Amino acid sequence: MASDLEQRLDAIYEIGEGPGANRPGYSDGEDEAHRLVAGWMGEAGLEVEVDGDGNLVGRLPGLEPELPEVWSGSHLDSVPQGGRFDGPLGVLGALEAVERLGRRRRTLAAVAFREEERGCVGSHGRVARAGLPGAWVELHHEQGPRLALEGAPLAVVTGIVGYKRAERVIEGRAGHAGTTPMDARDDALVAAAEEVLRIRDVARGIEGAVATVGRLEVEPGGVNVIPGRVTLTIDARAPDDERLARLLDALAIDPAGAVPPTPLGGPPADALRAAIEGRGIPVVELASGAGHDAGVLARAGVPSAMLFVRALNGGVSHSPDELSSPEDVALAVDVLTDALDRLASS
Repeated sequence: MASDLEQRLDAIYEIGEGPGANRPGYSDGEDEAHRLVAGWMGEAGLEVEVDGDGNLVGRLPGLEPELPEVWSGSHLDSVPQGGRFDGPLGVLGALEAVERLGRRRRTLAAVAFREEERGCVGSHGRVARAGLPGAWVELHHEQGPRLALEGAPLAVVTGIVGYKRAERVIEGRAGHAGTTPMDARDDALVAAAEEVLRIRDVARGIEGAVATVGRLEVEPGGVNVIPGRVTLTIDARAPDDERLARLLDALAIDPAGAVPPTPLGGPPADALRAAIEGRGIPVVELASGAGHDAGVLARAGVPSAMLFVRALNGGVSHSPDELSSPEDVALAVDVLTDALDRLASS
């Protein structure tokens, strides 16, 4: 029989037209998911708040409510044709943990931020308001294959990578595809292909770095015309300041405006490590290659940590094939509950 958490994950996943999850930020689907979770929060006896950005906060008041609060959660929006776990696992795992714990010294809250997928809109809005927590812990699907490759169910996230996006234009000379000899061509797309391979090789040479060319615009775009101009995008990421600087320099990308790497740690990470060690499981540490609400809160000065749960199916995410096992999910919620207990009882 499926657990309450699995049934709730299924209920959220069914919102929106398939295949997969389809709940863009501030859409009817995200609205419906927030209403559903708000109802579950109310049934659990939590005090439900919806702030001016639409963020959902379900509080269980502490025995000493004047102390800084302990929050856990994630988001309920999705990319088009997204997966079952990305976002809702963190919200629903937090809700289950708070339900299990009951009242502690500090106020506990389960949180669903709005529109994470397109720039962490809800958490950015929240940090501009009064009332941030004293600690944040976010449970999340790994969205990658590293834990599966290591044979580990969980990881404590050490930080969120820094990144910079750039656009590059490569000029050639358009010409007739049938009448221009091969050795007389200045094909912008051929030059762009060489640049794409160079970008790949640069990132391969810096441990932990990644670089992606996700879009090419070829002009003039005729099937019988030699490309005269190509515009390509570059998404460059690295886990710390030194490696990000090396990557951007090697790719000739101006570092101005880069989003810096965001370290995670402090008491929330210590609580996660202690909860994992208490179960006799080795503590694996990973950097996150994707952005998360935890990074927004950490940059605002909130002690923040993340717990990754192992992704199956090759680590695929943002896809209906996104998968974590019920056993790993149950273990992750146990560890999250233990960590929140440590933080809220201190």
